[in-house]
Amino acid sequence: MGNIFKDLAIKYHTGSLLIKLIFINIAVFLIVRLAGVILTLSGTDINPLLSYLQLPSNLSVLAWRPWTLVSYMFLQYDLLHILFNMLWLYWFGQLFLHFFSEKQLGGLYILGGFSGAGLYLLAYNLIPWFSSTYGVLLGSSAAVLAIVIATAVYAPDFKISLLFFGAVSLKYIALITVVLDAISITSQNAGGHIAHLGGAILGFIFAYRWKQGKDITKFINTLIDKIVVLFKPRPKIKIKYKRPESDMEYRTRKQKETADIDAILDKIKRSGYSALTTEEKKKLFDASKN
Repeated sequence: MGNIFKDLAIKYHTGSLLIKLIFINIAVFLIVRLAGVILTLSGTDINPLLSYLQLPSNLSVLAWRPWTLVSYMFLQYDLLHILFNMLWLYWFGQLFLHFFSEKQLGGLYILGGFSGAGLYLLAYNLIPWFSSTYGVLLGSSAAVLAIVIATAVYAPDFKISLLFFGAVSLKYIALITVVLDAISITSQNAGGHIAHLGGAILGFIFAYRWKQGKDITKFINTLIDKIVVLFKPRPKIKIKYKRPESDMEYRTRKQKETADIDAILDKIKRSGYSALTTEEKKKLFDASKN
């Protein structure tokens, strides 16, 4: 079991940012689901815990839980939900990295999540049809769709093979996805579809501005870098004060070092290099650098 976790840790640290995003989403899913099992067995409802991670539509509640603007985009609770989101993220993330950098992938994921959250909050607080509804939002779909649409807008005629359909251009996949979300904004999962459209809009803007020579993810990546540096532990600097040697001490030390090296060289002549101890090999190596 220990080897499994070690292998996973190695894959996480050596993997691309795309792999790291998938690992984070899966880790959050497993932690929350295990917490749900434990709470259920103890007779406690999981919903209070989820409410601190989901994005609430009520702005007053959001004011007390601002972290949900970030936590919601890494939170999935249903198996099929995370399965489809991670498959989409992996497939289109790989395509995205053919045209853009890992940093742009991460920046677009975050901005797509924010854009999805923003459109969701606007809809639930300004559109009369949602005025009497209290909703919560969770899932990485908006962030993932930003990557999907950005890739499709940048390379619309790039084709991928789909089961039963054969080679299909990315522009048609993007168009169908957006249309399905648009006609579903009054469905039971209205908030999710609205957030998808928010992510899609951000993905379109990213690709459009990139073609004009502008990278809209630059500022968010700069901000993330500053935050990482701020919380990254600084290495402790040890200052060693060395007492200066007198001429006598220096000559004595050099004479001893020379005598030691001569003895080592004599030993090599007699018995070969392999007969040297580790300490003798180190002394010979250090002397060769001087």
